Amino acid sequence: MKKLYGIVLFVIALSAFSQDSMDVHYKIYDTRTRQVTTIDKIVTDMAGADVLFFGEDHNDSAGHYLENRIFRALHARYGDQIVLSMEMFETDNQLGLNEYLAGFINEDRFARDVRLWNNYKDYRPMVEYAKQNKIPVIAANPPRRYVNLVTRRGMRALDSLSKDAKRFLPPLPYDTLSGRYREKFMDIMKGSPGSTSQNIYYSQSLWDAGMAYSIYNFLKENKRKKVFHCVGGFHTEEKLGTAAQLQMRKKKLKILNIASFSDVSFNNPDWEKFSYRGDYIIITNPDLKKTF
Repeated sequence: MKKLYGIVLFVIALSAFSQDSMDVHYKIYDTRTRQVTTIDKIVTDMAGADVLFFGEDHNDSAGHYLENRIFRALHARYGDQIVLSMEMFETDNQLGLNEYLAGFINEDRFARDVRLWNNYKDYRPMVEYAKQNKIPVIAANPPRRYVNLVTRRGMRALDSLSKDAKRFLPPLPYDTLSGRYREKFMDIMKGSPGSTSQNIYYSQSLWDAGMAYSIYNFLKENKRKKVFHCVGGFHTEEKLGTAAQLQMRKKKLKILNIASFSDVSFNNPDWEKFSYRGDYIIITNPDLKKTF
């Protein structure tokens, strides 16, 4: 018994050390109160919101740690109201994802049947937590093959798809959000292959419209739920992109967004410089090893 007790204490101590050691590698700022804040405050603020977007850098180890920690904290506070939504799964893989979460297939089968991202290990802790606690996970992203079709042949190419294929897409035609979002996207893409083609932007818009519709559709069928959506930062920065598409679907939805990224100013950040990006700004230590 003493040996078992010692092992339990060691595991608890190790967990605390791991958490404390990571805590020094991120800082959180609330742009509305203009104050450095905490995960607990974000979780508390979700009492008055329907959707929380976590805009990540896909290879940021501190960002992935925070996603998992915030997700668990939300579940601890709101219980079965919380739903996880992920850019990292495509809509036509929802069935396979559901079957894995329900325990009908094992993880090896899941990995073969569902198109997992190369860095799935970064998201696996959240999926496993959802599985253990019977939390729904929304496979939010449109199938990449249809996004690629738009890149190659334009939006109108989607009209020729079968009814079965269109089930995995937002209603057509989808909005392409002219204005600030488009300008930002075209500026970032400037000089890259194919950047002069409008189709590149239309395919980006399909991602946004598709993810927004997946969330909207779930909330329409499941009242009083709160969605935590993990997605690349550009998709929801300034509440543009996916966030704007979702707000167009239902204006009454209350949305909060986190912009998380590493920056060289980590030790002494100028918060006002970043405050336009979201309700909460998370700056992570750029010296941390990237996940890929």
